[in-house]
Amino acid sequence: MAWTRRQFLRTVLSASAASAFPTLALPYSHRFPRESDPADESLVEAWHYEKLPHKKIRCTLCPRECVIDDQERGYCGVRENRGGVYYTLVYGKPCTWHVDPIEKKPLFHFIPGTKAFSISTVGCNIECKFCQNWQISQIRPEQSVDYVASPGEIAWAADATGCASIAYTYAEPVIFYEYMYDCAVEGRKRDVRSVMISNGYINREPMRQLCKVLDAVKIDFKAYTERFYRELCRGHLKPVLDTLVLLKQMGIWFEMVYLVVPTQNDSPDEIRQMCRWILQELGPDVPLHFTRFYPQYKMRNLPPTPVKTLERAWEIARDEGLHFVYIGNVPGHRAESTYCPSCDRRLIYRIGYAVEVEGLRNGRCAHCGREIPGVWL
Repeated sequence: MAWTRRQFLRTVLSASAASAFPTLALPYSHRFPRESDPADESLVEAWHYEKLPHKKIRCTLCPRECVIDDQERGYCGVRENRGGVYYTLVYGKPCTWHVDPIEKKPLFHFIPGTKAFSISTVGCNIECKFCQNWQISQIRPEQSVDYVASPGEIAWAADATGCASIAYTYAEPVIFYEYMYDCAVEGRKRDVRSVMISNGYINREPMRQLCKVLDAVKIDFKAYTERFYRELCRGHLKPVLDTLVLLKQMGIWFEMVYLVVPTQNDSPDEIRQMCRWILQELGPDVPLHFTRFYPQYKMRNLPPTPVKTLERAWEIARDEGLHFVYIGNVPGHRAESTYCPSCDRRLIYRIGYAVEVEGLRNGRCAHCGREIPGVWL
């Protein structure tokens, strides 16, 4: 079942008038399945796949590279082989939208204090046992109630709600790649930027192509061990490292988030090794956010991350030479704010999502003149 295009546009306008940060998340319901119709004219052919004999295809979008028989789907559940042609089942069908502060992503060095029109479809190409958005990332299109919204309408909605950017977020935007790409193209026509909030589990060529239309990327870096990725995410570490290196090579702005999960990826040795890799491969100026874990999905047996553990990780990162290190999900902590690496004066003051740019002038420290990397207004 899908909400109509008219309902989507009406809802955007009414919500925008009612609140500075309008939001509407559609219900996730097994009671209203959308049948998979082979004649569905709304289907869009997927990009990045190879045709194989006997109507099989190989998806080349993400490192899984699923080989898919006719009438079957890939691991993500939202891309289907129909007669040897691969289709995306979620193009133009976002299941939720919100207007969020850009700091919620979090992106701290990207037009701070602005709003992001945030959208997602269902589906993901990994399965994190601690996923906070599992209600949409771990279901299939038939289990969702969606909007119908073209890329042009998403760009219009972002503009109409006063958003400086469109954020592709919540579940995994890699799996709605074509829709994200086209929304970004339409957004640029309205001077609306685009940011991808991703696990980074994507092949090199699709990522290179996507960088042409994106303005910033935030990578949720799960851990610096193969064991963690394999056992807790059903993925692998190296493809994500490769994505980070590619983003650096492409020159696009990106930031990293490291959710610190007690007993799983919080050892000082692992964090130190990760920080050394970042320094060597990405440089000292990539913002790194250590965020607090709360029990979610299949990992409700663990406690929230102790603040002292986050502070220890912060200290390790600073000791290893990283310039912009943050602590997240701890509102009011000093390490939410941005400080100049040269004079240590506060440049951007944050409490939760409340932001005051107080010491930044034209991308430089107002006190000592040091250039501060990022994308600034």
